[in-house]
Parts: sequence; structure tokens; C-alpha cells
Amino acid sequence: MISQFFVLSQRGDNIVFRDYRGEVPKGSAEIFFRKVKFWKEDGEGDAPPVFNVDGVNYFHVKVAGLLFVATTRVNVSPSLVLELLQRIARVIKDYLGILNEDSLRKNFVLVYELLDEAIDFGYVQTTSTEVLKSYVFNEPIVVDAARLPTLGPASIFMQGTKRMPGTAVTKSVVANEPGGRKREEIFVDIIEKISVTFSSSGYILTSEIDGTIQMKSYLTGNPEIRLALNEELSIGRGGRSIYDYNSSTGSGTVILDDCNFHESVHLDSFDIDRTLTLVPPDGEFPVMNYRMTQEFKPPFRINALIEEAGALRAEVILKVRAEFPSSITANTIQVQMPLPPYTTRVSFELEPGAVGNTTDFKEANKRLEWGLKKIVGGSEHTLRAKLTFSQELHGNITREAGPVSMTFTIPMYNASRLQVKYLQISKKSKAYNPYRWVRYVTQSNSYVARL
Repeated sequence: MISQFFVLSQRGDNIVFRDYRGEVPKGSAEIFFRKVKFWKEDGEGDAPPVFNVDGVNYFHVKVAGLLFVATTRVNVSPSLVLELLQRIARVIKDYLGILNEDSLRKNFVLVYELLDEAIDFGYVQTTSTEVLKSYVFNEPIVVDAARLPTLGPASIFMQGTKRMPGTAVTKSVVANEPGGRKREEIFVDIIEKISVTFSSSGYILTSEIDGTIQMKSYLTGNPEIRLALNEELSIGRGGRSIYDYNSSTGSGTVILDDCNFHESVHLDSFDIDRTLTLVPPDGEFPVMNYRMTQEFKPPFRINALIEEAGALRAEVILKVRAEFPSSITANTIQVQMPLPPYTTRVSFELEPGAVGNTTDFKEANKRLEWGLKKIVGGSEHTLRAKLTFSQELHGNITREAGPVSMTFTIPMYNASRLQVKYLQISKKSKAYNPYRWVRYVTQSNSYVARL
């Protein structure tokens, strides 16, 4: 199915390389990286996940700043190979705890052993951490989590009154802690990626949520777990709005278009009381994936205006308003807007007292970029930009600029209102009381406002 598998760093260094079939030239990693690099430099944005060069199909995903790549000459399903790459990355992270260049280099023997068990002659055998534990016995060399950059996978959840330990999501699921003991804990993450398109007048044209409930278990003996969701959860279009507040719990009715579950989940009582019963396998896995297209309150409102200010000038006004409670803070916000192709210079004007803002004009692809370190709920931020053109305007300026796109991450917030009501673990003894961590995060998938 696949000929080669390799992992490249951001500089293009080959960290891991395995040739399964010998059908593709050895220099494929260099060809791939050069192609991806020039794609960006040519102003065409990021390279697509799948492309062909000289009869070789290249598939890649970016995980934790690393490029996971597979090559083949045959016509295989792109979705299958991309899913395989994501699963290999997840298995390696389960074993190493931290997925970065340093941990891969220090554990290269273990990583090659995992690859040889997971894939044989290019054909997938298994990508289950639980199954691989029976064949792979090397212990990982633990990399110090303190050396990670501050915006690691743990830091986006470091909000709220009860903070989880910083090393929580950077532990290996197979290695014991110093002293031979394992800390009994389980993590449940509700991760939602939202797509919204606003019209020029601010109305919502399309809206969708792609969500997943991820679980990572560090419980010994794999005890049975009961996970309860909103009681007023309905699946399939019922024609009702999410703003029906009939629920006694106050969280409102949640209407999902469709969902699917992990193979370990038992749905015996799901239709009755919306509880999922499962024995969690080792490693990180999605308990449930769901999709929602019912109307929901978008976390941000974007207002964008561009108007002429003279013969060779124009002014852009961008306003971003946070529509969530003031107790919640969004971080790593990036706003982008393509400008007319004949724009030569842009001067920016931020509101007084603005902190942690960055502004830039990318001349290569004529794009305005506005970065905000964080946005507190209920606040509004404005950017004014004065544009200078090399030629006079012909026709409508709004047709040559935009749309405005936005990326962000909001910890401890979910737009769908889907909630984990309780997490029950079957007890081995009265003293057995493992730590339970339930975390929410919302990220942008495609958040666009038209001019």
C-alpha cells in the first residue's frame, strides 16, 4: 500500500526513514521538502496534503511541528493514508509521552520497532497501542517536559480554578513513573472545530461544528467507565433551535446531525439515559465523533470594512468582538485579509492601550495579518489600516479584497453545549479514587467573513 514512511523536522532534517518496498527513489524526502518549501515561497499558501511529483504520490500531515510523510506509486485512497499517518503519530506519542524532534531522536530504536510492527511490506497490520504492547517491549527514554515551549499541548488547558498538572498530557502510557508507581488518572477532552461564514452584513450564512470526545487513560487494570452526556441530547435533525432552554439542567437541548463511536463503547443505555459504557484501551483514542449544523452562537463577530480614501488610497477597518463570558480567554488569535493586488504599502493603527498585538503586510501575496495574543470574553478590538496603491482603482474595491479569515483557540469553552455530566469508574476497592480531568477546547476550522 505505501512504499516509504518518513518524519521530517521543520528544517527538512530526516529524523525517521523506513523504506518498505524499494519502489521509490531514496531521495524522495529531499524532493518532498523542496516541493513543500517552494509551495509556500511562491505565495500559494501551504502545500496540499496530497500531491504527485514524477509519478510518486506524496501524502503528509503536520503534527506537533513535524511532517509525517508516506509515499507510493500506486493509486491508494488518500483518506486511508492520511488517517494512517495520524494514527502512527498518535501511537508514537502514546509511547514517548512527548512528540517532538528531541524525543524522536532519543527513542529512534523504539520508534523503528513500532513502525516494523505497525506496517509490514507497506501494508498496515495494526495501529492500536493496546495490541502493540504485546510485541514492543522497549522502554521509552523520557524527555524532560520542562524543555518544551510554553504553548505546548498542556498549556491551552491551564485555565480555571482546578488546574491539571503540567506533565499530564506529556506522559507515556507504557512507562512507569520514578519509583515504579503509576499515577491513576484519566483525561477526557471535548475538542470542537467550528466553521462559520458571515455575510457582508454580519448574518451567518453557514455554520458547522466538528467535534470529538478524546480519552487518554492512565488507569491500571483497565476498569469499566461510565460517561454521561447531556440528558436532552438528540441525534438527527429535529427542526429545533439550540436556543430552546427547556432543560432542567439549564444547559439546553443539544441536537447533533450525526455521530459515531469507538469500537470499545457499549451503547446499551445510551438511548435511555445518554450514558456510554466502555473499557478504555491504552493510549489516546476518540470515544465519539460528532457533527452539528444546527444554529449556534458563534464565539466571535467579525466586522470588516474597506473604502476608498482618495485616488491611490483606501482604508480598512477590522473589528473583532468576543461573544463569550468574561471568565473565558481565547488565545493565539490570527486575523488575515487578502488586499488588492496593486497594494504597495500599508500603515497600521491600533486602538490606544492595545497589548500583545502584531501587525504585518505580506507583500509577496498581498495579505494583511493581525495577531492577538489573547482576547477576554466580551471585549472588542479594532484595527485600522491605510492602504497605498500603485494604480488607480477600477470598479468595486470590495471585489478585489477579502474575505477576512480568523484562527483561534478557546480553552474551557464549547459552542455546541455538549457536556460530560459525570465520569464514573468502577472501583476495585474503597480507597481507589483516581484523578479525573474533563477539559473543553474550541478551535477554528474555517472562520470567514465576507466583505
